[in-house]
Amino acid sequence: MNVKFSPTQQEAFDNLSRLLTIGNVLVLYGSVGSGKSTALGEIHRQTGGAFLSVRNFVEAMRGRHPLALEETFEQMVMEAISTSDAVIVDDLDLLNDVVCCNHFYPRLGFLNAPLTALTVYATENGKKLIFGSTGKVAGPIDQRSFHAGIGEFKAADYEFICRQYLAPAAADRLDYDKIHRFAPKLNAHQLKGACLWFEQGQELDTTIFIDYLRSQHMASNVDLGEVQPVDLRDLKGVDDVIQSLEANLALPLENDELAAELNLKPKRGVLLAGPPGTGKTTIGRALAHRLKSKFFLIDGTFISGMGDFYNRVHHVFEMAKRNAPSIIFIDDSDVIFESGEEMGLYRYLLTMLDGLESQSAGRVCVMMTAMDVGNLPPAMIRSGRIELWLEMRLPDQEARAMILSTHLNQLPATLTQVDLPALVSATNGFTGADLKRLIEDGKTLYAYDKARGHALRAPTEYFISAIETVNYNKARYAEAETRARQQRPARPPWFGPFVSHAVSRG
Repeated sequence: MNVKFSPTQQEAFDNLSRLLTIGNVLVLYGSVGSGKSTALGEIHRQTGGAFLSVRNFVEAMRGRHPLALEETFEQMVMEAISTSDAVIVDDLDLLNDVVCCNHFYPRLGFLNAPLTALTVYATENGKKLIFGSTGKVAGPIDQRSFHAGIGEFKAADYEFICRQYLAPAAADRLDYDKIHRFAPKLNAHQLKGACLWFEQGQELDTTIFIDYLRSQHMASNVDLGEVQPVDLRDLKGVDDVIQSLEANLALPLENDELAAELNLKPKRGVLLAGPPGTGKTTIGRALAHRLKSKFFLIDGTFISGMGDFYNRVHHVFEMAKRNAPSIIFIDDSDVIFESGEEMGLYRYLLTMLDGLESQSAGRVCVMMTAMDVGNLPPAMIRSGRIELWLEMRLPDQEARAMILSTHLNQLPATLTQVDLPALVSATNGFTGADLKRLIEDGKTLYAYDKARGHALRAPTEYFISAIETVNYNKARYAEAETRARQQRPARPPWFGPFVSHAVSRG
């Protein structure tokens, strides 16, 4: 009985079958869960010969020296090909990763010798030697083989796979285009697992199916339980910034029907600049809660002191591309680059912002926050890389009134009767964080007097006293920052005078 393939799988299988008529050494590429082993198994059913898997190799290695990997592999394949016209070797990448890509392996590159012998033998004797691999193969095979590959699944593949495991009525209720737009990198194993889960009788529609995928296969690196729940609307006095974020980021990420209709994509590079305390990190928190599995974070704690920095950053970018469209939020990027500890993040970001890696990279938005744009490498923020520049600013009089009112309304009634205009007037130059701090400090001063049995003052007086404390602390912070700047070492060579007109402000 012939195996049924999805459209993408069938295309690769047909290509491999055609190549069998003209070549002796062939490679079928396919990611994990793409159906590569199934396709090779069908080729074996049709052509006969020998099928060698990892299990066969492990059995052959029993009782042998751990460093006899190459000899064991060569003997296993040679015995098979000497008695068969066709030999299929699946999962070659597992062996390749050990003996070709591990710099600690003492016989690095030695596998090239037996592979050369095997491929030459197959060619000279008219044999068929077919390899299956998830990634690049060693030189002797690459130079002598014909290649076929199973590409990324499309919506039609999703539908085909789901219909193998779901009841017809349940499969008919799913919008496969929408599922594919939400999660375009799923493999057959993941789709099968989701379908088997819903085969148990659970209610099923497209939204429920997507929610299951989000919970099982699409995970941000942010624990939302540890992130303060906030909303973009909580930010006051920056309506233009909020509108731009909604249009350029939230819309293409959340409204997949409209995004598909108009080919909307989130901006490739976004810079969110502004003084400390103006809400840049708050925007990150809000986006994390809204986008969930589509949001990834890199910050100073992620980088500092990490010996495996490159692997961690690479993992974040790969997960973001797998979950694209998505956002990588780099908080306090100017501090990261100024410290000189960015460990290659600069080059990684240039590659992403130029969209050089892949089509999926073009669907990832890199969003950076910065207090001092002059600490960012000019090449990174040149026109074309930063497509959207947003500036956070100190809240004006109206915004301060709204922010203070919001915080005051959360207090007991005894503390809400304040002279709001007086507080607004006394807080000129305060950030949103400063305003929150003065409310907390004023509340603490009131609680202290009440606990000690002191005569209570008018609520406004407690907050005026708190304003004085905040102003004192701000002055001390400014002095400390000035001293720190004077003691900082020279900047890395890429830094120079910042030229603002070189940046697209989108």
